[in-house]
Amino acid sequence: MSRIPDQKGMVVWLYGLSGAGKTTISLLLKQQLENDGFFAVCLDGDVLRSGINKDLGFAEDDREENIRRAAEIARLMLQNNIITICSFITPLQKHRALASAIIGQSFTEVFIECPLDVCQARDVKGLYKKASANQIIHFTGISSSFEVPTNPELIILTAAESPAESMEKVYNYITPLLKGTINTKTDR
Repeated sequence: MSRIPDQKGMVVWLYGLSGAGKTTISLLLKQQLENDGFFAVCLDGDVLRSGINKDLGFAEDDREENIRRAAEIARLMLQNNIITICSFITPLQKHRALASAIIGQSFTEVFIECPLDVCQARDVKGLYKKASANQIIHFTGISSSFEVPTNPELIILTAAESPAESMEKVYNYITPLLKGTINTKTDR
């Protein structure tokens, strides 16, 4: 993989409960960055669990390994100047600390906050219903805990705004962090 010389890489780590809006925001953010001439990729928990992490379950050790692998992939992308948008539940503070330690200074922590009842009402995949019926064990928010973050860089309240509004807040936060990046569409 050759380095992308005209942009600065970074990792934007979106985390929160299932149904909070992480994947939707990450895809909108990727599209906005690409519209502005940046190269970005999304790493999504569901996608990685269907491939590279399909050998992992949802017990605490497996969740930690899931985050470790994702962070290592994100770090490799970062080293090649790629803007990497990660969307993972990342339920425990120690998981967030692990990702931050692996990625380093270019790690931006964004808590996608949404009340459990709103996430349950959204339940597009039917996961909360299955977890409540004990068909899924270790489900975050139901039978597995989610630790409210102690110090995220940004908190997005998705129950109170549209996905586009949420994405815009993340975009406005990270844009100054990309300072010095050559934007081929606007730096002419």
